Amino acid sequence: MNENQAGELAVKRAPAIGWSEFAGPEALLVQRCAAGDEQACVELVNEHQRMVYQLGLHLLGDPEEARDLSQEVFLRVFRTIGRFRGHSALRTWIYRIVINQARNRQRWWKRRHRSEQVSLDEHLEQFGDASSPVERTTPDRVFGQKELASQIWHALENLPFDQRTAITLREIDGLSYDEIAFSLGVAVGTVKSRLTRAREALRAQLKEAAQS
Repeated sequence: MNENQAGELAVKRAPAIGWSEFAGPEALLVQRCAAGDEQACVELVNEHQRMVYQLGLHLLGDPEEARDLSQEVFLRVFRTIGRFRGHSALRTWIYRIVINQARNRQRWWKRRHRSEQVSLDEHLEQFGDASSPVERTTPDRVFGQKELASQIWHALENLPFDQRTAITLREIDGLSYDEIAFSLGVAVGTVKSRLTRAREALRAQLKEAAQS
């Protein structure tokens, strides 16, 4: 998203924000965006667009859908930023919007019986694997890691959306339990339960893949 596109998103001036506990550079950026400052909107997009796109890609598995989702997310951000009161980090608040928009898209797909998404081989070729960056020193190691990453992505695709979201936020994006709970709008106990079920399902799928 370029500066012109970000500026076009800031089409409505939101009510002024009035709270005292939320302070610092992030608070100033939010207030500037809420006041219709187009440069502030550009700054916010530049800071968060990679995170928004990558999370959308992990949840939807389709680069084009992730790009469309990013546009929707930032439109939603700028329409509602005047309601943000610093009860979470700005990043966590944006995560919540991404997840809600992605869930809506999933429901839309199901109503229209959509089943085909971009292949995970193509996903891995374009965007890399889901693991943390590690030193790759031999072709065999590279191949082994890519093969494992492919198996993990296939397993993730088979998880229910809520479980896939929880484990993506925890294991790929590194959010705390509290941050995940806020992003999903559920209790911390629910987050832990979903993560437990997701990990069990992933282990079972990876074990089955290893034996086949």
